[in-house]
Amino acid sequence: MSFPATLVASRPALASFAAMGVLWGSYAATLPDIKTMLGVDEAGLGLLILGAPIAAVLAMLLAPATGVALGRFALPLASLAMALAFMLPGQAPVAGGLMLVAFAAAMALCGATTGTLDVLMNARVAAMENARGHSLMNLCHAAYSLGYAGSALISGGLRAAAWGPGQVMLVAALLALALGLASYEADGRIDGLAKPKDANAAGLGRVAVIGGAIVLIAFLSENAAESWSALHVEQTLGGSPAQGALGPAAMALTMAVARLAGQGVIARISPQRLMTAGAVVAGLGAMIAALAVNPAMAYAGFIVLGIGASVVAPTAFTLVGQMAPPEARARAVARATLLGYFGYFFGPPMIGFIAASFGLRAAFGFTAVALLAVVALAPLLRKAG
Repeated sequence: MSFPATLVASRPALASFAAMGVLWGSYAATLPDIKTMLGVDEAGLGLLILGAPIAAVLAMLLAPATGVALGRFALPLASLAMALAFMLPGQAPVAGGLMLVAFAAAMALCGATTGTLDVLMNARVAAMENARGHSLMNLCHAAYSLGYAGSALISGGLRAAAWGPGQVMLVAALLALALGLASYEADGRIDGLAKPKDANAAGLGRVAVIGGAIVLIAFLSENAAESWSALHVEQTLGGSPAQGALGPAAMALTMAVARLAGQGVIARISPQRLMTAGAVVAGLGAMIAALAVNPAMAYAGFIVLGIGASVVAPTAFTLVGQMAPPEARARAVARATLLGYFGYFFGPPMIGFIAASFGLRAAFGFTAVALLAVVALAPLLRKAG
């Protein structure tokens, strides 16, 4: 399949992935201003955003049933709900004395809508891949990274122009709304989400669990850089707001390019080898960021981290979709997504607590060590299939 044809075929999922990237990119780039707006330290901010992972996990548990109920409108409705949710965190000061409560509630809603959409769009891509016999996961995750990088850069420019968090995140939400509308497809129903009534039907086995563990580590490393790189550049290394926004943008843009390259590489080498090499390279990048003495060195670390981490999660999702029984494929990908997003959502609060206790350098060092676990998990995933 040619690249233009691949883009057309995966357009609905691409739009959803890009919408999510736009929203989280804006949030990450605006995080230093959000922290100032709320008047809290890293530990306090980590506690306030803890509602996002809790709500996300609950929503992910319900996501298969939600996808069945929404039918062919699953992706666009989930995308639109997420965009609307992200209008709220920057408006927390409107609540006055309840500002911190309002922000925590808004982040919980952002987590719930993101969790729902992530299960649905990854399951949809897995179905597309197996129906067409062509890898699409790296391409779709590249759309997330492109949306994230572009949004982070734009948000950094708006911050430099003295725009507040509410204004910046509103712009991102409006763009995500437009992308959500583009995710509609006439035949967008996601088959295989419903739990089979037959008690003898194939279970999910170890594939979803081990694959989910790999995704967890990958997402933890990605989100550590995405959510805390701006603070690391600005507070640890004394960078400006514009320099801070360049941190998450540099990593996300690198991941987008690397994932586009991975779209072709995965057809030429062993997926397990690709995952292992990616984890090792990502760990090296996290360590460079931890040891950085200036913003330029930190950017180099984020770029290396992005190159390595870019292929780990998409390749794991593809393997789960390939190795699970056909009748359980969508549920296996949903389970791997649920497990993986413990890293995506619980990672930032955990990194915040580590940073508050030992500094952001130690937080990025922890990320580097965590990535080495993928080296051990990749062979186990191969045996599980």
